[in-house]
Amino acid sequence: MSQLRVGIVGIGNISGIYLKNLGLYKSTTVVAVADIDKSRADKAAQEHSVPFSLSPEELFAHPEVDLVLNLTIPAAHGPVALQAVQAGKHVYNEKPLAVTVAQGKELNQLAADKGVRVGCAPDTFLGSGIQTAREAIDSGLIGEPVAAQAFMLSRGPEGWHPSPEFFFKPGGGPMLDMGPYYLTALVNLLGPIRRTTGVSRASFRTRTVGSGPLKDSKIEVETPTHIVGGMEFAGGALGQITTSFDVYFGHEQPITIFGSEGTMLVPDPNNFQGDVQVRRHDHSEWETIAPRKNFASNSRGVGVLDIAVALNERRTHRANGELALHVLETMLSFSKASEEGRHQTIETQLVRPEALGVDELASELP
Repeated sequence: MSQLRVGIVGIGNISGIYLKNLGLYKSTTVVAVADIDKSRADKAAQEHSVPFSLSPEELFAHPEVDLVLNLTIPAAHGPVALQAVQAGKHVYNEKPLAVTVAQGKELNQLAADKGVRVGCAPDTFLGSGIQTAREAIDSGLIGEPVAAQAFMLSRGPEGWHPSPEFFFKPGGGPMLDMGPYYLTALVNLLGPIRRTTGVSRASFRTRTVGSGPLKDSKIEVETPTHIVGGMEFAGGALGQITTSFDVYFGHEQPITIFGSEGTMLVPDPNNFQGDVQVRRHDHSEWETIAPRKNFASNSRGVGVLDIAVALNERRTHRANGELALHVLETMLSFSKASEEGRHQTIETQLVRPEALGVDELASELP
């Protein structure tokens, strides 16, 4: 089995865990890093023993790079991925896939024309928590899924993030930032979404940076920061999702699935682990389901690993471009529904990704 040689573009907060994990998996290796700030790429290359520190353009053209891992800011996800695919490379984007549906469609179509793969975070749904929940749902433990609720409530990242401006510009906001975790998990648990509705607002005109060199500077808010969405899944279940950067002390369960025979509490989809709890209608207590043991720690990069293995096995990888595009269209539809005052039909088609086998990919771990 050949190794997938990865080049990383964008050396920021999230790059460290990718560099660590992709250097550990047997079927992946990081051969190059690039950043518009060359010093950051040089430092990462030195710390992680990466052979090449390059400019982004040099990385796209490099003959030893098979896949470009795109960790740039959201507004650059689409353009950078298009450059990589145009150069004949597979690409894996940090979430979201792009900031418009048209951009996401263009990327997927160009990749199909070029015969390369598109992947996209999050890959947390391949972790122990969501895969344990999926196995329980697929086994009929709570009966037929009837409804779902998802909540991501916070006061926003400006208090801790060193450079938070992009969170409050087009392409940012809580839905495009955190919604991918929740919606990707929901689609994997319940299948694709058929139509949506929603309401949204930006509650505060400005934000104040709370730390770092930009402390006390003001950010003009240009995107909704509190979004409430309603969903109708193709399988018949109804869902609700709320994402917010506007509230204090949100404590709701991240995801709850209501079935005809009981209710399931699903752990935070931003993590790979967490307890899954179920209470059937004929039980007096909540039961914690025995967790899957594979990918129960921070395994960011397992989506890239799945591409590497899928290429060798000639199968579809799970964190794929079609899944990411379906999630992107759904996320953008909530604010569009709010602006237009009507339901939105989700046009992107999706085949629900295969569940991850209990022992699948286990041989890749050190």
